[in-house]
Amino acid sequence: FRCGFLGLLHMDVVQERLEREYGIDLITTAPSVVYRVKPVKGELTMLDNPADLPEATKREYIEEPYVKLEMITPEEFVGPLMELAQERRGNFIDMRYLIMGRTTLVYEMPLAELVTDFFDHLKSRSKGYASMEYSMIGYRRDDLVKLDVGVNGETIDALACIVHREKAYGLGAELCKKLKEIIPRMQFKVPIQASIGGKVIASQHLSALRKDVLAKCYGGDISRKKKLLKKQAEGKKRMKSVGKVDVPQEAFKAMLSVKRD
Repeated sequence: FRCGFLGLLHMDVVQERLEREYGIDLITTAPSVVYRVKPVKGELTMLDNPADLPEATKREYIEEPYVKLEMITPEEFVGPLMELAQERRGNFIDMRYLIMGRTTLVYEMPLAELVTDFFDHLKSRSKGYASMEYSMIGYRRDDLVKLDVGVNGETIDALACIVHREKAYGLGAELCKKLKEIIPRMQFKVPIQASIGGKVIASQHLSALRKDVLAKCYGGDISRKKKLLKKQAEGKKRMKSVGKVDVPQEAFKAMLSVKRD
């Protein structure tokens, strides 16, 4: 299901009520928009799942939806809101001064930059005084790539997203850092990687839980200690090759709180 919410707090409230009142187990993924993709062979197609994006060699270009955004704000918050719009790849169109010291800012912006946490930042930077409205104005071609996230060598489709190439490296590094804080540690080292087209652009490693196998090894028999440590290392190597890392729900929510500036 694709649902719309009035900010992250509204989403959390709706999710909590669905889980509590209906006993439903929900997985919340990052919001996405519908892109248009032109394959090398074939006609322009609509894409609503980033995991289904064809490889770079099999597509000509990607188009993303744009909106006309109007923000009404007291004059004292014009600067912070203009900074916010520029951070989200907004193109300045117009600024109009209204009565009672209020100003209208008009931008054209990718819808993908708007649907995640733009409204929350708008309210935060204007201390709750600004409001906004937007309308669709069509699709535009841009330098977009698919950012894949892998945990222990396994790509997590629900964490895949389509982003502008200029923002991909920063977003990938921030997401890996967040996941490292959220995913519980295992008895083996877990790599967390962000990649574009199979090329790793950011990574973190979740250190292994270490059991003291020498705790009951008394005396100074160094050969026995080495044997125990070698056995432990071999066991962890086997665990890593067959071990499965469960990604908690909080990891999917991390996509919503990652800095996109």
